[in-house]
Amino acid sequence: MTEATDPWCLRAGESVELLRGHPWRRFVVLGDSVAEGLCEPVEGYPDLQWADRIAAELRAVRPELAYLNLGRRGLRAHEVRAAQLGPALAFAPDLALVVCGGNDAFRPGYDPAAVDAELTALVGALRDAGADVVTVGMFDVSHSPAVPAALRAGLGERMRLLAAHTRALGERLGTLHVHLTDHPLVADPSLYSSDGRHGSARSDAIAAAETVRVLGARLAASDAR
Repeated sequence: MTEATDPWCLRAGESVELLRGHPWRRFVVLGDSVAEGLCEPVEGYPDLQWADRIAAELRAVRPELAYLNLGRRGLRAHEVRAAQLGPALAFAPDLALVVCGGNDAFRPGYDPAAVDAELTALVGALRDAGADVVTVGMFDVSHSPAVPAALRAGLGERMRLLAAHTRALGERLGTLHVHLTDHPLVADPSLYSSDGRHGSARSDAIAAAETVRVLGARLAASDAR
């Protein structure tokens, strides 16, 4: 299978149709290694990470789109806010992707309320600045074959808790939410890298497709008003 034949990826021409006439001109990405892009190569899938894919699809419709990716590996939610919120606001975005909390959830001492507070501060500031914000419930990496069996149950519980909290936060703050945690392929080993922490090029292609479809649904809803 390749990306072109993968039924879970964007079909030819789908993105242009979904994003036709989109209003976004300045796209910023904040977060950890998932935002930065550490996907493992997979034969048949371009080596292009999730956020870069979204920027490329947006630029296919609006070539002048400005794009800034602030994502850095290893950061917890409070570190993302401390290091990236200021530069993100200075960029004056009208679309922001926020993906963090995974490094918090990897720890047995994960504190959902503390991560919620950091995400609320991030999303709230971006929304107050006039940006549409995309939040994410990430793929549950506990299904990765590289995760030791003894750790899977606890990690899976924390990843699902993070996803549920982020989804609720998105509903409360009015974000565009991409829920990948219950994706039909979440247990497919091809979605995960060999390090047991990140995704593969296939998971990034699928995540980009789901994100573009969420953006397209927002545009369609706006047109229908």
